[in-house]
Order: sequence, then C-alpha cells, then structure tokens
Amino acid sequence: MAGGVNKVILIGNLGADPEVRFTPGGQAVANFRIATSESWNDKNGQKQERTEWHRIVVWGKLAELCGEYLKKGRQCFVEGRLQTREWMDKENKKNYTTEVVATSVTFLGGRDAGEGYSGGASNGGGRRQQQGNGGYSQGRDDYGQPPPMGMDDGGGMGGGSHGGAADEDIPF
Repeated sequence: MAGGVNKVILIGNLGADPEVRFTPGGQAVANFRIATSESWNDKNGQKQERTEWHRIVVWGKLAELCGEYLKKGRQCFVEGRLQTREWMDKENKKNYTTEVVATSVTFLGGRDAGEGYSGGASNGGGRRQQQGNGGYSQGRDDYGQPPPMGMDDGGGMGGGSHGGAADEDIPF
C-alpha cells in the first residue's frame, strides 16, 4: 500500500477554552485539548478508567468558529490527522509535539453544554457538516435542526429522503 493512512477520529471534552491566535498573514489558528476516557473491569472485577489528553490544532474559519462556540467542558467530535513537529526551547533544546490537525469539528451537546452553537463545521467539505454557521449535528436530541430536504447525501441522519427507495429496500 503506497502512502498509508493518517486518520484520527475523536469524541471528547475540552479541558479549557480554545486559544485562538492569528498568523502574520491573518489566518486564524485555534489550539485546545480534549480528553477521551475508556473504562474496563480488571481481572479482580474492579472498574478501571484511563483518560488520554489530545492536542488539537484547527486552522482558518473553522478555528474562529471553535474559538467562538467551544468552551471548557463542551463535547466535540474531531476528525483530522496526526502530525509531529519539532521546536527549540529557550535553552536551545529540541522538543517534539504530536498533535491532531483537525479537518472537521462537530460541536456536540445542547445549548447548556457550552452556551450557543450546536452544529459543526468543516475545513475540507466533510460529508456530515456544512461550512460555516449553517452546520448541524446528526439530528439527535436538541442538537439543532436537520438540513433542508435534498441536502442530505443519504449518509447522515439529517432527515433527507431515501432517494426514492421504499422502506423495504433499506437494508436495516
């Protein structure tokens, strides 16, 4: 297989409000960390839990939206790629940081889980998200309105038509 695959999918909670800065060229960049947790029962039947922290970097308009609508504790769905970069500290020591460069972020939770926007946005034309403020989640609970008829490509749960297929033609 030529090239390989570098794809990250995370659902987690923000540890702090995003930090949004602008490059000298005027492009927005947002940095934040999200926590993911897993739990299991050990061999003695005791419940164990492990939390992993992930550094997220978001660029462009999506970075501005993250800064505006994501807050500490808010849950989000992130798609992107892993990237490791190196940098020099004050003592001229080489350091490495591995982070997720997000191509798509969906804001999860209701209005009380971060005050405001309950949709998503994408830098790369994600299938389930619309660009900019017209974003939406997967049509669950009070996460926003589904897209207007005809906008759902059939892969989401946005309430679109079945493309003329009868209910008995759907394999689930």
